Amino acid sequence: MHPRTQELLTHLAQSRADLAAALSSIPPADRQAKPSPDAWSVAEILEHLAIVETRIADMVARDVAAAKQTGLARETSESPVLTSVDVAGLKDRSQKRVAGETSRPTGTIDADEAWSRLTVSRARLEEALRAGDGWALETLSQSHPRLGSMNLYQWIGFVGAHESRHAAQIAESLRDRM
Repeated sequence: MHPRTQELLTHLAQSRADLAAALSSIPPADRQAKPSPDAWSVAEILEHLAIVETRIADMVARDVAAAKQTGLARETSESPVLTSVDVAGLKDRSQKRVAGETSRPTGTIDADEAWSRLTVSRARLEEALRAGDGWALETLSQSHPRLGSMNLYQWIGFVGAHESRHAAQIAESLRDRM
């Protein structure tokens, strides 16, 4: 496995572990409750993460498959990719960010269903990353509405940082309940 693929898989595993730890701190009966009227419930946070990750997994899979068919180059660099992602800035909860319309949770599913969808979306993202293992994913870019143009490595790094941001939000919701 290429070092860049391994770096991102490790990053994703850590962010999922952070999210699972935060989730386990909230009693199941409290996961549907909003900590305040203008805040998302734990279930809504998980649903939002599943929506975002599913869209990114689909994008990565689609772009990798298309690029490989049109002559995508092999990866020649082994330099870290997460240094090109503002992980700390993405995880910073001191500034509120508003999700775009298509990324907002519906609030119609419970935390267990949202977690199940997240499990599926993570498997799809990891499968897409593995399909791109050893290929020059840095040469494939898509625009993010707030962050601008990002290559596929950065998009995958974004998923982990975004998930860690929301893990912190879940932990904050526990403190708000106390």
